Amino acid sequence: MVSDGAVVSPMPAAKPPIKWGTIFWVSAIHFGAIFAPFTFSWSGLVAFFALYVLTGLGITLGFHRLLTHRSYSTWKPIEYALTLFGIWANEGGPLRWVCTHRLHHTHSDEEEDPHSPKEKGFWWAHAAWWMRDDPKTDGPIETLFNVKDLARDPVHRFFQRTHAFYLPLLAVLVFGAGYLFNELFNLEGKTSLELATSWLIWGMFVRTVWVLHTTWFVNSASHIWGYRNFQTTDDSRNNWWVAALTFGEGWHNNHHAYQRSARHGLRWWEVDITYACIQVMAVLGLARNIHVAPKPHAKPGSRKAGWRILFPLKQRNRRSGVSQR
Repeated sequence: MVSDGAVVSPMPAAKPPIKWGTIFWVSAIHFGAIFAPFTFSWSGLVAFFALYVLTGLGITLGFHRLLTHRSYSTWKPIEYALTLFGIWANEGGPLRWVCTHRLHHTHSDEEEDPHSPKEKGFWWAHAAWWMRDDPKTDGPIETLFNVKDLARDPVHRFFQRTHAFYLPLLAVLVFGAGYLFNELFNLEGKTSLELATSWLIWGMFVRTVWVLHTTWFVNSASHIWGYRNFQTTDDSRNNWWVAALTFGEGWHNNHHAYQRSARHGLRWWEVDITYACIQVMAVLGLARNIHVAPKPHAKPGSRKAGWRILFPLKQRNRRSGVSQR
């Protein structure tokens, strides 16, 4: 029995359960990439780059700018193809990916942000955030409150429920393609089994690790290092090397200022490969209703010297009252 004057300490909040299955899966992919030096082939390297571009654009052009923000419109077969390419990046199904990213924008660098480095540091924002269950993003599809637009589409619901099958399927296709390529051409003096293994290791394991970490750098590095064109209410940064690795996603401060803009690189030096792809799609009649933000007129407030673009310092500007758009 507790007396009236006693002070009762609150029970500490229980930590969310660890997602051991996801951790094992991602760890296995990283382990497979260790064999890259022992299985190198030039055609395997080509497979790596081809699938890096395909799945990387599946995330940036498909999951992000199309499904999450509707920065442009395209025909449904193109939308579904881009969704499949995004699934092949091994970042989960489209509904949960979009749910997580929209939640990030709603609470950017606040306590409810799924992967902000502000409170828990770089490694949390980079990778640790997905290792624990989050009921807001990991619950049943019906409970994902901010993706009701996508959930109305039966194809996207099907992709979400079956996404785990597509990466093993791609692995079989890559292995078979490498084996057939060597049977037909035998350009590198390897057996067909050796070349197929090379394509599998480089096209699947190494490529998946590469795309995962480059995507995660947007969550981590682009909220720590870089310059700002806009005084948004979060710590988003424009980071050139993240942009180079992610086809333009590293111009993250621009994106947080104008979330629906199909163009993230707003200054002449801010190269945005994903937006270039959207422009090509528009010329071919495959993209329409393209939203583009105006170019910033003021000089970037935190870029006081040219060398800071190449070697951005860790900066923490005070939050301003400018809201995200």
